[in-house]
Amino acid sequence: MEYGVALPTMVRGVQGRDLLDWARRAETAGLADLAVLDRLVYGNDEPLVTLAAAAAVTERIRLTTGILIAPYRSNTALVAKQAASVHHLSGGRLTLGVAVGARPDDYAASGAEFGDRGRRLDTMLAEMRKIWAGGEIGPEPPGGDPEILVGGRAPGALCRAVAHGDGYFAAAGPPQTFAERAGDVRRRWQEAGRPGAPRVVAQAYYALGPDADAHVREHLGDYYSFAGRLAEMMIKGALTTPERLREAARAFADAGCDELVLVPCAAGPEQLDLLAETLREAV
Repeated sequence: MEYGVALPTMVRGVQGRDLLDWARRAETAGLADLAVLDRLVYGNDEPLVTLAAAAAVTERIRLTTGILIAPYRSNTALVAKQAASVHHLSGGRLTLGVAVGARPDDYAASGAEFGDRGRRLDTMLAEMRKIWAGGEIGPEPPGGDPEILVGGRAPGALCRAVAHGDGYFAAAGPPQTFAERAGDVRRRWQEAGRPGAPRVVAQAYYALGPDADAHVREHLGDYYSFAGRLAEMMIKGALTTPERLREAARAFADAGCDELVLVPCAAGPEQLDLLAETLREAV
C-alpha cells in the first residue's frame, strides 16, 4: 500500500508559501501522492490551480484532486482543458478524483443545480474522455488520459466509478466501511466485464504531537459544523497518535487499499515530519 498526504488547504489561516513548502517536503519524505480537497464556499484555494503550483516545485510525486466537485463547474470543456494542462505541465502526474459533493451552498454560489449533480457528473466524465481523445481542445494529455477516481458514499457513486472511472476514492471513514465499499466496487467491476482491477484509495484525518486532539477538534468541528453528529464521528475517528495511525494503516492495507491519503488537521510543518516518521516505522 502506498501513502499520500493532502495539502492543508482547508486549515484556516494557511499561507500559500506553506502549501508549496508542504509539497516539497512531501516529495522529499518519499510520499507517493499529494492530494487537494475541494469546496467553493470555504477559504481554500482552488484544487487544480493549487496542483499546478505544486507541480512547479516537485518532480515525481503524484498530484491528485481528492476530490474535485466537478458538477458545480458549468463548462466541461474548460475543466477538461484545466485538468489536461496540469497533467501536461507536471509530466503526466495528475490523478483526477471527482465526486458530486454534499453541500447545497457550493451549488447555490456557482449557479449549478444541486439536485441534478449526479447526472451532470456522468455527462461531464463522458465528455471529458472524448475531449482528451483528441480534437481542437488541447493540450494532449501526456501518456494518455489522467487517471480518474470517482468518490462518494451512495450506490450511484460506486456505479459511476465502474462506468466512467479507473477506480474509487473513498470518503474519510473507518477501515471496515472502506472494505465494504471497495469490495462492492470490485464486484461491480467484474460484473461489468472491465479488465484488471480498479485502484481503490482511502483517506483518513490525522494530527500528531502534543496538541493533536485540540487541532482535530478545532479543524473538523469547523469544517463539519453543518453536519451535526457526523462532525463528532469525524473527530472521534481522526488518528491522533502514531500508534493509532499505524494500526489504521495496517487495517486499510488488510482491506485491500491501494493507497491511504492522510488529511492533516493542522498546517504546521511538524505535522508532515511526524507523519513521515510514523509511516517509516509502519513499514
